[in-house]
Amino acid sequence: MLNVKDKVVYQIYPRSFMDSNGDGFGDLKGVTMKLDYLQNLGVDYLWLTPFFISPQVDNGYDVADYRRIDPKFGTMEDFEELAEEAKKRGIGLMLDMVFNHTSTEHEWFQKALAGDEGYMDYYIFKESPKDAPPTNWQSKFGGNAWKYVPALKKWYLHLFDEKQADLNWENPKVREELKEILRFWKAKGVSGFRFDVVNLISKADFENDSMGDGRSHYTDGPHVHEYLKELVGDAGIEDMITVGEMSSTSLDNCIRYSGADEHELSMVFHFQHLKVDYKNGDKWSLMAPDLGELGRFFVNWQEGMQDHNAWDALFWDNHDQPRALSRFGNEGEYWEKSAKMLAGLIHLMRGTPYIYQGDEIGMTNTHFHDIHRYRDVESKNYFEILKNNGLSEEEAIAVVDERSRDNGRTPMQWSAAANAGFSTGEPWIEVVDNFDRINAASQVEDENSIFSFYKKLISLRKSQKIISEGRISFETDLPVGAIGYTREYEGKKLCVFGNMTSEEIAVNDNGVLPAGAVLSQNDSARPDVRDAGFALRPYELVAVWG
Repeated sequence: MLNVKDKVVYQIYPRSFMDSNGDGFGDLKGVTMKLDYLQNLGVDYLWLTPFFISPQVDNGYDVADYRRIDPKFGTMEDFEELAEEAKKRGIGLMLDMVFNHTSTEHEWFQKALAGDEGYMDYYIFKESPKDAPPTNWQSKFGGNAWKYVPALKKWYLHLFDEKQADLNWENPKVREELKEILRFWKAKGVSGFRFDVVNLISKADFENDSMGDGRSHYTDGPHVHEYLKELVGDAGIEDMITVGEMSSTSLDNCIRYSGADEHELSMVFHFQHLKVDYKNGDKWSLMAPDLGELGRFFVNWQEGMQDHNAWDALFWDNHDQPRALSRFGNEGEYWEKSAKMLAGLIHLMRGTPYIYQGDEIGMTNTHFHDIHRYRDVESKNYFEILKNNGLSEEEAIAVVDERSRDNGRTPMQWSAAANAGFSTGEPWIEVVDNFDRINAASQVEDENSIFSFYKKLISLRKSQKIISEGRISFETDLPVGAIGYTREYEGKKLCVFGNMTSEEIAVNDNGVLPAGAVLSQNDSARPDVRDAGFALRPYELVAVWG
């Protein structure tokens, strides 16, 4: 399997990255335009979220044709040019494969609706009275997870939007279709794949869930590991970078998904660290981040994956998450420091770091405060659900402002020009108001900028095997709000501390840090870090080599 330990991946949400033709919608040519910027940053792969033919009910995660490019994003020639130009710069392309479900506009589903029994078996149809769904499972986007089709007198499963019908992976013909799709894109020069919610593909049974929303019946299902081994092996992608998005998963399963001897995936995304501000586990119920729980997560998962030779994808942000800087950092006085601290904590850990577009310049949440400014189907649905549950409109929009997936989907802030330099036309979603001070143009040449700090972290991973190969162990007796760990490799040590609060935190009263170079956000030495009473300043990152 491909060695990815010293690699860094940059995630691109194409519709919001760069618009090349002024229609307000980012496209493939726009990505090509910015390849020099990405080469300068130093990344190895570009993960592109879906740009396939789609009705865009869920921003492209409702695929209607896996082999054709949506004209909004460009043409196949545009993609081939992007692949060629990226390769010249030593950058590979990773495509996002949505294989748990398709759009209901996909040819397969349309044939199923027409009564073709062969294609009906591509999906999960169940008989049940029209006023009684087969189970009480809930959609991830709200409401029941089944949709009734009067003409067929059957219900079909949709774990997401009703226009995203779940595929039936028990049908070997479905699995063969999906392998062919991977072979098609591999032949186009693609270097890797990211698999969307792939741990949901094997359903255990179809019974009511008396304890929850149904996820226990389909998460990490009985044949998921078997299916992944078959998919990767038969499609001939064992030598490519692969990552699976794992919804509500477990450590034990992730060890299997990404274990070196399992031959499934290169690495996994899991999200427990991004649920520490969910009150009672509910995304739409707000609370301050539980930093103690966050610290325990890193201890358990980093050391647990290491103990079984499994590999993590390291990240704070993606297209489905609010900006980490707004969640765990400080947008005001400590904007720059907290952006760098969050970056350093992740990039110096064990795993493959993922940078989401805009992380490297410190982009923040939208703060739109008006539901009409949002575009995300999940956000609009839950705005109504929250009001129906008794929240006022003001209270409901406050929740959406913090939780909406649109927080990570606003246009990339390239400059202080109109529309942040993203487009000469009206963007499909508004630009965040702070683009005049938070933008790439103001940081690329600044040696002390957030962008330059990311460049340094990427360079260190490639040059220092203690980062890419070293073992990790965590400091477990630190005050809440501080995270500390040690990397070790061939007798060398790297000690890393981060303060996730606006208060000073004492972390080294006994002066036990090794002698060696010191890295902090401003690349300035801290001569006092080995003194008794050393304290981390607010949102400070300190790394010490010895």
